Amino acid sequence: MQLDDLLLRYFASTNIAEISPDTLAAGIEHCRVDLGLEEDRGKRFALWSFLHMFGSAPDLDVAFENEEDREAARNFMDILAASERDGES
Repeated sequence: MQLDDLLLRYFASTNIAEISPDTLAAGIEHCRVDLGLEEDRGKRFALWSFLHMFGSAPDLDVAFENEEDREAARNFMDILAASERDGES
């Protein structure tokens, strides 16, 4: 899954600045539904990560049955947090 493809699918634009609040909310809801329906672990992780970047990801124990997937998600969150700290320097 490519970021541009996800942005187009859920928000009809690759330019986040162009996305209206209503379109953003509807796209996030659509993505949450898709996450709930997706059975492929890799795709579920990609959708969860996408939602996490918008502050809308479900809790790890809800999103992932597998502890390895929850640990990967924790690592992803740690990497994002570290990159945000690095960007502040």
